[in-house]
Amino acid sequence: MSSPASNPVTRFPYGTTNVSEQNLFAELRANDLTIYHNYFQDFDSYVAADWTVTATGSTTQALTSGNGGLLLVTNSASDNDLVALQKTPAAWTFEVGRKMFFRCKFKLSDATQSDVVIGLQAVDTSPLDVTDGIYFLKADDAATIDIICRKDATTGSTSASAIATLANDIFIELGWYYDGIGTLTYEVNRVVTGSLSVANYLPDTITTVSFALQNGEAVAKTMTLDYIFVVKERVA
Repeated sequence: MSSPASNPVTRFPYGTTNVSEQNLFAELRANDLTIYHNYFQDFDSYVAADWTVTATGSTTQALTSGNGGLLLVTNSASDNDLVALQKTPAAWTFEVGRKMFFRCKFKLSDATQSDVVIGLQAVDTSPLDVTDGIYFLKADDAATIDIICRKDATTGSTSASAIATLANDIFIELGWYYDGIGTLTYEVNRVVTGSLSVANYLPDTITTVSFALQNGEAVAKTMTLDYIFVVKERVA
């Protein structure tokens, strides 16, 4: 085995860059993060004031022990009881010429008797039937996930059904990438599985990080979130 001193792997001692030679930050020995608007919530902390909560009955949202930082969302125990969280204030718009990326990781206590949504949505107290956004949706009585891109109530949406299957208490990672032109590519557990043409359905209102859990029966359910990550280009 090679010693650390003779490790042949290149470590980029002179730095890396993601800008041109003419850019002011060209000599920065790291990537220029200012060319992106980025949000990464790893749930090592949770500040209730950062979120607008829409809930039916008595619900809780609290950090829980576990590897990587976790938020445990617990619903009340009646059928169709809902708990929905939206980051405040809304801060994400979709624009032609601006690439966007989204990835999240979560699990459910009940993969079938739950309704779940997670993604970027317009501010709305009805997250399971929102007017604008790009998001993943799991309907009641099914363990499969759909991806939806929706532009207002009049234009409607395009979607792909059953792109993934959930299992009880097993984490899943879901992600999407908007290319800034008209294609939305999606992934499951970091494997690209398909794409949608979304040029006619790109949301035209400001959106925010959103997720929600609704019971499919009169039994309390839980949703455990590991992380949510969003990135958008500031410049073309």
